[in-house]
Amino acid sequence: MKARKKTAPMTRSENMSRIRSRNTAIEIILRKELWKRGLRYRVNFGKVFGRPDIVFPGKKVAVFCDSEFWHGRYFAEGKYAVKTNTDYWTPKLKRNIERDNEVNRVLKDGGWTVLRFWGEDIIKNVNPIADNIESVLNRS
Repeated sequence: MKARKKTAPMTRSENMSRIRSRNTAIEIILRKELWKRGLRYRVNFGKVFGRPDIVFPGKKVAVFCDSEFWHGRYFAEGKYAVKTNTDYWTPKLKRNIERDNEVNRVLKDGGWTVLRFWGEDIIKNVNPIADNIESVLNRS
């Protein structure tokens, strides 16, 4: 088995700078499925607190497509733990989780329905997720 090469600081910095916050692959997969079903939405709607990835303003439904790393899916379990620069990453990921909870609370208090889906689930099961969103919209 080959030894893994360590990533140079410049390379890691370049890599991290290329990670997007909008129009990610998981967002596009879900949006295409919703559009195909005739559901029309707003994208990264700045008038809604937390700037949800997909918004149905008339129905007050906000959808977030969360990546596992940035939103801390396995953070509490220690799975996929960050091994380098932990003094930076640990507080950053904890704050992201706190911010997600704060956004959920503010939107729910404002009468919004908040739906959050993990990237892995969107990639593997986009149809059931779109069914879920569609059923929530039909109830609203």
